[in-house]
Amino acid sequence: MAAPLLLIAAGGTGGHMFPAQALAETMLARGWRVKLSTDARGARYAGGFPEAVPVEQVASATFARGGALAKAVTPLRIAGGVASAAMAMLRDRPAVVAGFGGYPSIPALAAATLLRVPRMIHEQNAVPGKVNRVFATRVDAFACSIWPTRLPEGVTGVHVGNPVRAAVLERAGAPYMPPGPYPVNIVAIGGSQGARVISDAVPAGLALLPPEVRDRLRVSHQARGEDQERVTEAYAMAGIAADVQPFFADIPRRLSEAQLVISRSGASSVADISVIGRPSILIPFAAAAGDHQTANARGLVDAGAAALVPERRATPDEIAGLVAAVLDNPGGAMQMALSALRQGIPDAADRLADLVETVARKGAANKKKDGQ
Repeated sequence: MAAPLLLIAAGGTGGHMFPAQALAETMLARGWRVKLSTDARGARYAGGFPEAVPVEQVASATFARGGALAKAVTPLRIAGGVASAAMAMLRDRPAVVAGFGGYPSIPALAAATLLRVPRMIHEQNAVPGKVNRVFATRVDAFACSIWPTRLPEGVTGVHVGNPVRAAVLERAGAPYMPPGPYPVNIVAIGGSQGARVISDAVPAGLALLPPEVRDRLRVSHQARGEDQERVTEAYAMAGIAADVQPFFADIPRRLSEAQLVISRSGASSVADISVIGRPSILIPFAAAAGDHQTANARGLVDAGAAALVPERRATPDEIAGLVAAVLDNPGGAMQMALSALRQGIPDAADRLADLVETVARKGAANKKKDGQ
């Protein structure tokens, strides 16, 4: 008898794909088969998934991008993706379909709804995204990363936390070395696609610190490709040792070695910072739908683990002042690290996996009751 199949439907950003990857790793360890359903864009972010997870590409689209012609063909592309996903499910029926948000998850969730396949959603943010809101009342379970989550009326959420990848779990609770008279590591990240405001304000802010502090800094800065050269030059002009890249494959290691993290407050970034346990300065993305990044940051801020800087106030002077406040207070930095760690949910992937298995059992029981 074949092992049960979990079909994961996820979109094309790290915020969707990292927790999906964590669930895939956990379900494989439990003896399940796992497949990933996404579109061509999402497939580019699937490189970290285990090799045992086949990627099924299906067509999808969004009304939020492109001109009039692109918007006109969007329904046709989605319909084609739904048909393709349904055919794949008829060939190899999943025990559960788990959606992680993003428009590439639409075809698999829609096909599962049509075929009455047990299905669930995992929402990473404190304010659900559009796709997850649409399907919220059409699934058997709605898992939340952050509590409370602003759920649609009539939907009951299950708080499981945001699953983190195995590479992050390996660094969970890594001992924190507070800043002192030795090299100090700062990690500046803007999510999976970088952030212009961080590339503008952080190098300029760190350049305002006293020379004896700048000499000790070791910065890992994630910048968009088009910003990489100017950010590198800005650090060099300030005499700061910096590694500037569009993407860090070893970000868990860099976070574990950091005395301070400066980051967007995307759900995966907040989860990684919490599970590893590091002080942070969080700059929410101002244009995030429903201002969900500010809501994501609230737990760490209220716990005294992070400083929150609205994007409009993310000036070099503001960054310099906040960084100095952490680096000049080793005891306070240690307390921030411990507070961050207390906010982490390192077993979130196991909690979510338990919910997958609960949905699968209920689905099997209903199928038996219906005599199918």
